[in-house]
Amino acid sequence: MKIGKKFNELSKSEYFHYIDNHKKYTDFNTLGLYRSIGENEKLSLDDKIEIRDYTNQFFEKTFNFFQLKDPETYFAVTTLGQELTNADERAIWDTIRANQQKILSDKKIKHRNFGNYSKHNCGYDDCFMNGVMVKQDSLLGYGHLYFQSDKNKYAAQNKSERVKKDRKQKHRIILEDLENE
Repeated sequence: MKIGKKFNELSKSEYFHYIDNHKKYTDFNTLGLYRSIGENEKLSLDDKIEIRDYTNQFFEKTFNFFQLKDPETYFAVTTLGQELTNADERAIWDTIRANQQKILSDKKIKHRNFGNYSKHNCGYDDCFMNGVMVKQDSLLGYGHLYFQSDKNKYAAQNKSERVKKDRKQKHRIILEDLENE
């Protein structure tokens, strides 16, 4: 069976019905469900929070993975109804970043091409490349996922080249000194 409706057009009772019977529907999408909770204009804030809590009973593990896959949706759904200061937002984002790193290490995932991070998104609405799948660490993938503990893979190579250049210059300097004497 198919739902045949956009999630953000559902009423509160329809949300509960589709969540309860989610295994029957072939087009059921948990990411779309969580995104629609924030986007649905028919629901009051209390209804959105109630639906979020009810949905988390069924899909809590998937919802926690959204910290890595789609952190903006995770942040928006988690902070429904909260008035946040800039410091609060930064603290939540720091927690999300720490959880992202923990999820990657727990699942032993070596690459970071997930959700938003695997597509070109430069922020310009009229960019013809928006939504195009990009290779990891490509110049086109502006939304690179990084952590403070990451090492710069080019730093060692640059240092090696710098030391090699210095070594060659020392030889040249010594030869010039010998010639000047």
